[in-house]
Amino acid sequence: MDTIISSSPEQTFALGAAWAHELGPEWLLGFSGDLGVGKTKLIQGFCHGWGVSSRVASPTYSLVHAYASDRGRIHHLDLYRLEGEEALWDAGCVDYLAGDAEGCVLVEWIDRWLGTFPTLPLPTRPIRKPFRWVSLTAPSETERKIQFEDFGY
Repeated sequence: MDTIISSSPEQTFALGAAWAHELGPEWLLGFSGDLGVGKTKLIQGFCHGWGVSSRVASPTYSLVHAYASDRGRIHHLDLYRLEGEEALWDAGCVDYLAGDAEGCVLVEWIDRWLGTFPTLPLPTRPIRKPFRWVSLTAPSETERKIQFEDFGY
């Protein structure tokens, strides 16, 4: 597992943009971490690096936002309000999570579907895309610890 320490929202945003240049449209990225640790900021950076020009906000109430760019589509999901696998099925999120959606899929609160990182290895659920697990924590008020690992690539 790789670890990066970010000292500012700008560094977190820049990391997301760098990942967008590194990863292709076949990837699913799952983000976990408490409220306010930078999941959305990292995703905003990714979308910026992907070439998305529209405003990127967490889809907490709509569950899914889709963005388009010259590189392809991004599907941004937020599972915060969903508890349990049945709720994911009822909300129509499983197709995105399993990798059936065309384009890159970015999922906040991935632990609502896969559980916490230590319960891996994958596949604990069917995923048909290369998958990056991203865990964010806040060791201090200004620092963010970003740990990630890739599976199935």
